Amino acid sequence: MGVDLCGIALDHPVVNGSGTFDVIAARRAFGASLDDNFPFSAFVSKTITLQPRLGNPPPRLFETPSGLINSIGLPNRGLDGYLEHDLPELARLSVPLITNVMGSTADEVGQLFEALESRDEIAAIELNVSCPNVKTGLDIGSDPAELSKLLAAVRPKTSKPLIVKLTPNTANVGLVASAAEESGADAVSLINTLRAYAPSPNQASSAWLGGGTGGQSGPAIRAVALAQTASVAKAVVIPIIAMGGIERAEHARQFIELGARLVAVGTSSFRDPLAASRIRDSL
Repeated sequence: MGVDLCGIALDHPVVNGSGTFDVIAARRAFGASLDDNFPFSAFVSKTITLQPRLGNPPPRLFETPSGLINSIGLPNRGLDGYLEHDLPELARLSVPLITNVMGSTADEVGQLFEALESRDEIAAIELNVSCPNVKTGLDIGSDPAELSKLLAAVRPKTSKPLIVKLTPNTANVGLVASAAEESGADAVSLINTLRAYAPSPNQASSAWLGGGTGGQSGPAIRAVALAQTASVAKAVVIPIIAMGGIERAEHARQFIELGARLVAVGTSSFRDPLAASRIRDSL
């Protein structure tokens, strides 16, 4: 069951999707038993941005027949708040910590990398490239050339293993993954949520979610995630962390057989906080 991720030894191949498991709140709910049987072999933080963000107005969640649409909007304390308040709590975990970050410019991402570089509590960095570029309005990770340009500017700013979390909203995810690998990524993770819309029950032209649109996750996207994982596995040799609608060990095995080194559990944890433990034990 042991897995190597960019030189980081992990006990098993199950981690969490960023932003889908609040370990600080879970520790308050489950107490010491959470640490005694922690579900994940590494913990991925929610996305951290340079400045604090309040997130989108409510409603933020909409359940679909086979999943969940979220329009949370990445609320977080910002870099300084993360280092002061969240990191000390996360550093108590018995597993390696992967900090997820996002920025709209190379300068923002560079500042995040530089600040995290000296923190020994952080084993690796995951860069979310699903953020729209402030100049183009397009996802930074949707274009191989733009992603290569970003990584060329920021990769030298950290020696930590770098995982690039790919956007699924691109014409050819294999080409984007290949560009990430060639530009210094040590691993890639996929898929992120798919763009989705939740209509108001009274008028379809009015959005139910406070942010207008959101991201679809859960079983509804598993087939897409499998296809994109297979495509990326043919394009790169670096490790792949795959996710998208994993509810059972059978689903995790499918991703691993397609070439994933690790699998991440996300939406299932909202229904069952110990879903990852069940999947791990079944594997």
